[in-house]
Amino acid sequence: MNSFIKLFISIFICMAVGGISGYLTASEIPDWYMSLNKPGFNPPNWIFAPVWTTLYILMGISFWLVWKSGTEEAIKNRAMLFFMVQLILNFFWSIIFFNFHQLGFAMAEIVLLWIFILFSIISFYPISKAASYLLIPYICWVSFASILNFAVWRLN
Repeated sequence: MNSFIKLFISIFICMAVGGISGYLTASEIPDWYMSLNKPGFNPPNWIFAPVWTTLYILMGISFWLVWKSGTEEAIKNRAMLFFMVQLILNFFWSIIFFNFHQLGFAMAEIVLLWIFILFSIISFYPISKAASYLLIPYICWVSFASILNFAVWRLN
C-alpha cells in the first residue's frame, strides 16, 4: 500500500471516530449538557469542534508516521495497538459522558484514556520522534478535559 493511501486511511479513521462520536452525542449538548453546573474555566462550546478536528488530524498523521516506518513489525504493531486502544477509549468517553450521563464513570474512563495516550507517545518515540511529538497537544487537551470532567462531576 502506498504512503499516501496510508495517510488518507490514518486521518480518515481518526476523523471518523470523532465524527461518529460527535454525531451520536450532539443531541445531548443543547439540553442535558447545558443544564449542568460547570466551572468558570469551562470553554465556550464552539471551541470544541475546531480543537478536536485539529487533534484528530494530528493523531492521524502521527499514526501514519508509525505505520509507514520501516521499524520491526512487532515493535510497530505494539505501538499501533496502544494507539488503537486509546482511539477506542476516546470514542466511548463521549458516549459514557454525554449519552449515559455517567460523569464518574467517564472520569475513570478518561484517566484510562490518558494512560493509553501516554503509552502511545512513549511507544511511538523510538519509531518516529515526530509521531510522538504530534500527540503532545492531544494529551494536553485530554489532561484539560480530565480536569473539566472532574469539575463537572463534582459540581453535579
